[in-house]
Amino acid sequence: MICNMPAVLILDDRYPQGDHAFVAVRVFRVPGHVPGSTHDLKYSLAYVVDGVCVLRVDNESGKGDHFHRGDTEVPYAYTSLEQLLTDFWTAVDDWR
Repeated sequence: MICNMPAVLILDDRYPQGDHAFVAVRVFRVPGHVPGSTHDLKYSLAYVVDGVCVLRVDNESGKGDHFHRGDTEVPYAYTSLEQLLTDFWTAVDDWR
């Protein structure tokens, strides 16, 4: 593994969800795994309504993969990028 390899941006999108909400998706492939995670992706997916982030799934360094729903934070069992996106969009649909 080459430690000075840069992260590679895979997804960086913003999806309007009506007049007062949006989804932001940002995913990087990193050289090695993020501490607390077992894969080589660094990600943050957020659903923001009226300026408030009501849903977010991310893998903050040291905390591992986890899901924020309002003020609640629970572990997230990451299996693949495709499943992460599916689970997140399902949570957005459920929130609405």
